Amino acid sequence: MSDEHHRKHLKHHQEVYNANVITEEHKANWTHELLGGAAAFEAMKLYEDKQKKDGKPDNHALAKEILAGIVGATADRLVETKGLDFVDKQKMKHHAKEEAEKLYEEKYGSNV
Repeated sequence: MSDEHHRKHLKHHQEVYNANVITEEHKANWTHELLGGAAAFEAMKLYEDKQKKDGKPDNHALAKEILAGIVGATADRLVETKGLDFVDKQKMKHHAKEEAEKLYEEKYGSNV
């Protein structure tokens, strides 16, 4: 995984998931790209944890489908638990799906 790409999404993930109260400053600065990056990082983390726990080999096509489902659920949960109704949820989900696929491909390659 590209260290720079990974660090960027890790930073977004920490910023969003560690915020206990969403302030007006957050609302002014958090974009669907930032939130999508946070959701993508969370989806990739959940996917890897599950694969490691189950000891399953990686399957690229299946991984993309699983990540898409996790991204959707993660984005919905972010909106609900953080009160992010000011964000365009569909744009965030689309961006999160793209970023999760990039994170996956950077770590495992595109033909695993």
